[in-house]
Amino acid sequence: MKILIVEDNSRVSALLKRGLESQGYQVYIAEEAEEGLILLEKIDFNLIITDIMLTGMDGITFCKKIRHSGKKIPIIMLTALGTIDEKIEGFDAGADDYLVKPFEIRELYARVKALLQRKSDTVHTSEESSQITYNDLVMDKRTKVIYRQGVAINLTPKEFNLLHFMMQNPERLLTRDEIADNVWGNNFDTGTNYIDVYIAYLRKKIDKGFEQKLIHTKVGMGFILSSKI
Repeated sequence: MKILIVEDNSRVSALLKRGLESQGYQVYIAEEAEEGLILLEKIDFNLIITDIMLTGMDGITFCKKIRHSGKKIPIIMLTALGTIDEKIEGFDAGADDYLVKPFEIRELYARVKALLQRKSDTVHTSEESSQITYNDLVMDKRTKVIYRQGVAINLTPKEFNLLHFMMQNPERLLTRDEIADNVWGNNFDTGTNYIDVYIAYLRKKIDKGFEQKLIHTKVGMGFILSSKI
């Protein structure tokens, strides 16, 4: 398994490299995002770990460029920035996980292992239909675009994943714990209101302007995708 670390602090990158190599990974280091993009064209990486505050191109822009290129490599963001808004910005850029400095190196190992396992499970899953349909909502999994009554709706990566999970489980009440496990993974911070924030984002994009509302909240219980409420 090959891991790319994008970190301009040589002491931190060296520590991460030693630690991850001790776990059996092959580790490459880029001090700048631009160097990281060059390495991505040459090497087939299994996972990327990037700081946000980098010299030159920042980690958010770096992450967006990777996603715009179509690469689905799992990305973990490491940063000293820990507010909810800053984390949401990272997820919206396409990050899969977010770890705030300082952190325990064993927690990083666990998150790396979990993301690589999720990626492996996805690769080995048999190919499904490229579209999911519910009511007048159509999800194209190849283009990552949602259509409602023929109108294209663009979602961020995390919004897309959340709606994808809901469309796989229509007419079923989904608890916050279920959503956290399936959309954010096992390391989700249950002390945050990420899920409520993203449900609000989805409502604005999916339901606003349409008479039939599809995304509903059951107070104290969870959320449900339904055309029958």
